Amino acid sequence: MSESTLPDRTNAIVLHPALKGGGGVRAPEARLEEAVGLAAAIDLDIVTSFVIPINSPNPATLIGSGKVEDIGAMLDAHEPRPSLVIVDSALSPVQHRNLEKAWNAKVLDRTALILEIFGDRAQTAEGRLQVDLAHLDYQRSRLVRSWTHLERQRGGAGFLGGPGERQIESDRRALDDRIVRLKRKLDEVRRTRTLQRAKRKRAPHPVVALVGYTNAGKSTLFNHLTKSTVMAEDLLFATLDPTMRAIDLPSGIRVILSDTVGFISDLPTQLVAAFRATLEEVLEADIIVHVRDIAHEDTDAQRADVLSVLAELGVKDDDERPVIEALNKIDLLPEDDRLDVQAVARHSQDNPDTAIRVAMSAQTGEGVEQLMMLVERSLTAQHDTITVFIPAPIGAARAWLHARADVIEETADGENLILVVRLSKKTEGQFFKLYPNAQVATEEGASVKRA
Repeated sequence: MSESTLPDRTNAIVLHPALKGGGGVRAPEARLEEAVGLAAAIDLDIVTSFVIPINSPNPATLIGSGKVEDIGAMLDAHEPRPSLVIVDSALSPVQHRNLEKAWNAKVLDRTALILEIFGDRAQTAEGRLQVDLAHLDYQRSRLVRSWTHLERQRGGAGFLGGPGERQIESDRRALDDRIVRLKRKLDEVRRTRTLQRAKRKRAPHPVVALVGYTNAGKSTLFNHLTKSTVMAEDLLFATLDPTMRAIDLPSGIRVILSDTVGFISDLPTQLVAAFRATLEEVLEADIIVHVRDIAHEDTDAQRADVLSVLAELGVKDDDERPVIEALNKIDLLPEDDRLDVQAVARHSQDNPDTAIRVAMSAQTGEGVEQLMMLVERSLTAQHDTITVFIPAPIGAARAWLHARADVIEETADGENLILVVRLSKKTEGQFFKLYPNAQVATEEGASVKRA
């Protein structure tokens, strides 16, 4: 299921049904352009694309019967005849079947198109399992149109057996069995991922997760910071499987940088559910960097979509975890707009009541160093400064603090080393768990073992 079911270089048309008076943040033309971009992501040849205004959704075909006939005539008039029609909307199984029958062509709605892309891009075993599960969940509701051998199977032996279960019921049961098996496999993956997270929690390195709308530039930023070669192209969903690398911040603090799958408007519920194990990496991050394509005309709508998915995952507006907005692609802005964005970013950094923003370009590197400084500032904002007494023989404890904390001062007092360090609560807890013989100074100046 995870491999594309479309032939190579398929001719296709793309249409976006726009409900009159439906409102919405995005213009219908922008939604159509995004749909064309999605189609391009799986190498389809787009013959034509257009917006179809509709007064109200038709229960049988979504769009009006006159438009259905016009599109059928358009398909017949083109040589070679396009074999695929992409409808940038969610279609019911009945609408799907009726449109395919009327146009004598394969029809993909928005959900099916995104599933095709994910199936084409999944590289890891986990990614393929997640795509397979989403495909099966989607197809289960469409057995009504996917299967033509729906006659009843005869029960019993010879001619004496009466009608048995219908083929569609047998097929649905077979799909259900496969879904159950895939969910079990994904549960195993989820347990493994949970163990990996537990190990990272015991490790001293904080996690910084890159999130954002698809094609916002997350992977380009990831490659710039890690000197990696994660796929980063001008395509929607160029990256599907998450990638993690260790990097050092300007002061030497080491963090784990995580590049996650891009979000998109109307992300199919099957995919949100199937990829929850992957997206939950964001929940474990110490800092979230929201990469935005500030040069895109729908940047505000894309921001709202990302925040909506984050909220669905459990990242709320009142979350205490720092979120930094990386206003990416400023190199594509006109000079006046660029100056405005930079001014907004500077104001946010000096105003604690607003979201922290930084103007940058992952492509040219402009502003990336400032982003790293803001990440470091956010990480260290909640750090405490404490005085630690280490028995002199425990040299490993001293080395541990130098590697993972900001050592402000170091002196010796008889048999003890005395270090004034600045570190997070997480790192502090890890240190005293590893080295229970170390002590910390109280406000009265005495030294006691840290609980």
